[in-house]
Amino acid sequence: MSGSGTRGALRRLRGAYRRTRLGTRLALGIGVLSLVVFAVVGTALTTYMKDYLERQLGEQMKLVQVTQSKDAQAHGTVQRRPYYGWFTAVYDVKGHTAVLRKPADVPADTAELTAAAQALPDGGDAHLLRTAHIAGEGTYKLRACEVDPGVVLVTAAPMQDMQATVRQLITVQVVTFALALLGLVVLGRTVLRRGLKPFSDMAHTARGITSHNLTGSARLEARAGGGRGGPEVEELRTAFNTMLEHIDDALAVRTEAEQRLRRFVADASHELRTPLMSVRGYADLFQYAAANEPEERDKHLARLRAEAARMGVLLDDLLLLARLDAAEVETPLRLEDADLAELAREAADAFRAGRGEHVLSVTAGPDPVRLRLDPLRIRQVLDNLLTNAAMHTPAGTKVCLEVSATGTGRPGRVGSSGTAVVRVSDSGPGIPAADQERVFDRFYRVDKARSRDRGGSGLGLAVARSLVRAHGGTIEMTSRPGSTAFTIRLPLPPSLP
Repeated sequence: MSGSGTRGALRRLRGAYRRTRLGTRLALGIGVLSLVVFAVVGTALTTYMKDYLERQLGEQMKLVQVTQSKDAQAHGTVQRRPYYGWFTAVYDVKGHTAVLRKPADVPADTAELTAAAQALPDGGDAHLLRTAHIAGEGTYKLRACEVDPGVVLVTAAPMQDMQATVRQLITVQVVTFALALLGLVVLGRTVLRRGLKPFSDMAHTARGITSHNLTGSARLEARAGGGRGGPEVEELRTAFNTMLEHIDDALAVRTEAEQRLRRFVADASHELRTPLMSVRGYADLFQYAAANEPEERDKHLARLRAEAARMGVLLDDLLLLARLDAAEVETPLRLEDADLAELAREAADAFRAGRGEHVLSVTAGPDPVRLRLDPLRIRQVLDNLLTNAAMHTPAGTKVCLEVSATGTGRPGRVGSSGTAVVRVSDSGPGIPAADQERVFDRFYRVDKARSRDRGGSGLGLAVARSLVRAHGGTIEMTSRPGSTAFTIRLPLPPSLP
């Protein structure tokens, strides 16, 4: 196979491996690891058994040569063969020459036996042990020892039985390890698949989410269930479900924001269309009056200016709300130290001047309630709340404006801290319970007919809430027949000594 063909085959194998499931990969990994372990164990066991058998054969040959040495000393040669297939020879060795004594029980090729006799070192207790292949006979273990000075006994024992035993051991190991490896892979894959079932369920849930159309959905019903698996699986399942909850919340927020945006655009278009149509109509009337009835021209011009001013107020409120929504980019507030009680008195004076048909009472302590705020915006909040009370109550209704401070110390004193509270209440008919949750929504009116005979664009309370929140405060509304109250709470900064 060429190099390019080999690389192509390897790439295909890697691609097939990447496409396999995690359980199969782990099972294959366990199989490969087990194969390595089996190979190491088998090799060590086979090597140990082979060395053990060779040592046993060597000890057996040593004992045999004790008897053969006595026979050679008595008769000059070995008269009897101890075992079938063994060879025995006695050599007269002089220098590097070895002469075989006869009769001798030797194979046809005696070169290995002669070489062993010649290689025996000098010394009474010296012996030589080696493995050699004898032509026509096979592999033999040779042992040479000195019988008398210059006389060497060489014994050759066949190793076929030992080699057959080793081969049989290898065969048993291969078959046993192969069956064990197959069972380990199959059973391991089954166990791993059951252990990885929670992960498969989570993957199935994730695939279901990816195939789910999230365009108009605000909820994800899919969750990873089941209690199988260890602590790690439970932690992952909990994290997975928590992530889905966060996605669910984000989808709900997105859906609500989209719905509010569509409602905002629709309401803004509706609110702007009326003054624009009025401006267009008064402009046509002004043009007609200028040509035919000059005495009506100033009246139409005044109405034209009034509608333009009304549209300008609406656009200013929309711009303010947009800037408040993007407060992290650009804050529309210009903070400074101011007295909240004084701002309430100014708002009350302006209310009495413009809404004389209502009875307004102001309650504020003698001490100033100093805050760091934007006086113009807080005054706008107070004006909106007072105007809202006048617009939705009949003439003669009592309106109350209260300013107080709660917390430690006294307002205006060193070390004081707490909350400034402004409460605007009236004794009017109240707000229906079905409308109370939406009174702060933009362009929302309790009057479903959207009548404008009483003024307002539905942005006053939305602007008030956004401005109060921009100051770090809260605004709440409570209403029942005969009483409606808006309560503003602003944090009082602690005064330094």
